[in-house]
Amino acid sequence: MLASILWGTTGTVAAQAPEVSPLAIGAASLGIGGLLQCAVGARRVWGDRSALVDNKGLVIFGGVAVMIYPLAFYSSMSMGGVALGTVISLGTAPLFSGILERFADGARLTVRWHAAAVLGIAGSTLLGFSRAAESGGSGTGVVAGCLLGLVAGASYACYSWATGRLIRAGIGRQGAVGSVFGVGGLLLMPVLLFSGAPLLDSAQNFMVAAYLALIPMFLGYLAFGMALAKVPASTATTVTLSEPAVAAALAVGLLSEHLGFTGWAGMALIAVALLILLVWSPRNIGPIVSATAHQKYCAEGTRCGICRQDPSAELMR
Repeated sequence: MLASILWGTTGTVAAQAPEVSPLAIGAASLGIGGLLQCAVGARRVWGDRSALVDNKGLVIFGGVAVMIYPLAFYSSMSMGGVALGTVISLGTAPLFSGILERFADGARLTVRWHAAAVLGIAGSTLLGFSRAAESGGSGTGVVAGCLLGLVAGASYACYSWATGRLIRAGIGRQGAVGSVFGVGGLLLMPVLLFSGAPLLDSAQNFMVAAYLALIPMFLGYLAFGMALAKVPASTATTVTLSEPAVAAALAVGLLSEHLGFTGWAGMALIAVALLILLVWSPRNIGPIVSATAHQKYCAEGTRCGICRQDPSAELMR
């Protein structure tokens, strides 16, 4: 929830630097933010280097997804409007995340998750239509924004899944987040180098980039990484469906934008989806871990926090 609140400010803030390209905004925000994540977790990244090398495919997969996400996300908002880009990107992420967990991990998605995802996506759709109607975007821009939003949603789900999978493989949270975001940040540096000159043209442009890198992208993803250590990626990404509602509330409260009945109905559905996820007790589904990680956590002969059984019990799944 904290991450989604911080992320909900990105579109409004990015709009304050209209002469800066969305590629530069995206590369600066998550590129710098990703390198900061790596710097904060550098000690754990180094300590978990052997496990990270063993899981290098996941690290690279997550890093490439981190690189793609901000470029597609900010381009989607630029072409289709802040509301539509945010709604499509965040609204489709839980679906992609659920598909990944279902087919890559063989996880069984609960009825609770399906109900929350359907309500949240429906609410985001209503909210997006309401905001798009208010902004009056062009048809071509809306289509391009939707397509880029789908790419952003898929990449967001991919790096969330990869980070969560690394954590559940026995790698520390800071090591997993730092490595994935560090790779993504490095991959975004060439984009920033070739497109980021306008960020230095004025103090306002520089402050926009600094805010996006430090607050939503650094602190927000710090909170999101903590969440991924506690809940499945599908649940975490579904909770962040509240981001479009936060963005809409900021637009109404600070920018005096109008939100009609459709928009308020969408926000109500999002609130119900969040209540389903946060209030109902989730069914206990054991995380997917390697045998090595299981032995590591069971080594001291205490009750295992991974398989949630006595050390003598068979590894679940």
